[in-house]
Amino acid sequence: MRDMHASTDLPTDMTEDTAPFLKGMRHSIRSRRAVSVQPARVSAKSNRVSVRPRPEAAEPVSAVAPYVANYMPDPDLPRWHELPHIQAGTRRTSKTALPVVDAERDSASVRAFDLLRTRLRQTTQEHGWTNIAISAPTSGCGNTFTAVNLALSLSRISGSRTILMDFNLRNPGIAKAFDVTAGSSMQDFLGGYTPISDHMVKISDTLVLGLNNAVDEDASETLQATETAHTLERMRAALQPELVIYDMPAMLTHDDVSAFLPHLDGVLLVSDGTQTMGRELMECERMLKDQVPLLGVVLNRARANSIPRYS
Repeated sequence: MRDMHASTDLPTDMTEDTAPFLKGMRHSIRSRRAVSVQPARVSAKSNRVSVRPRPEAAEPVSAVAPYVANYMPDPDLPRWHELPHIQAGTRRTSKTALPVVDAERDSASVRAFDLLRTRLRQTTQEHGWTNIAISAPTSGCGNTFTAVNLALSLSRISGSRTILMDFNLRNPGIAKAFDVTAGSSMQDFLGGYTPISDHMVKISDTLVLGLNNAVDEDASETLQATETAHTLERMRAALQPELVIYDMPAMLTHDDVSAFLPHLDGVLLVSDGTQTMGRELMECERMLKDQVPLLGVVLNRARANSIPRYS
């Protein structure tokens, strides 16, 4: 896709025969002008959340503060090593599931994600950033695939702590990618009805997942709610992650990403080389301008003849 070439100054070949929809990948991590974001200050307009009736819980687990500050670790909350550990299923590398390239460590696909991981860590550590969203202009570009494999690549760094959150609330897919069962809905967790110890699970010593087992048609309202800001602050204070990766829906399809921008330090966009238009990327960049830095663009399904090869 010619419109992408100016944004991909870090070319990487990524071919994966076992991934039915992945033909190539190029990406760039670019340091943009940092935007000062207030730490989860919640206005009166955002104090509305659409919540389904809960049959077993009349009150949230914790009270909601009108202003969410930077929390100190709560001694009553679980620490990283105390979270339940689950084993990823074996079906996750099959062609019927979401392609996960982590199993083949010597493939060009893994090397591409490792390079993306390293550039991302360098940028986030330089600026002290933690919360990174993976999104796309339109649906079907491969942002969940990118989020999963980037998280797996990050998790291979010894002593690191990465959290992968399924924030594509209208179409959750992280549990399917790992072939595991989500124990609760993300809406209940963010609303304070499910405690951290019952919702967050460890895949390894370096990777924690926040899964989702239910579609949330009021996703934008959920992401703007005061309860959401409160829950995420307490989660980060308790678990002390290095990075939190949020798998989010397409920017131009719903307002979910726009609603969550105050909580983000940066956004990675995934572009589909077979469908994404240059004007769609420009519109996404316009939406992010003066709010959250656009860290770069990941080109998925790139044409083979457009990818430089290195020996």
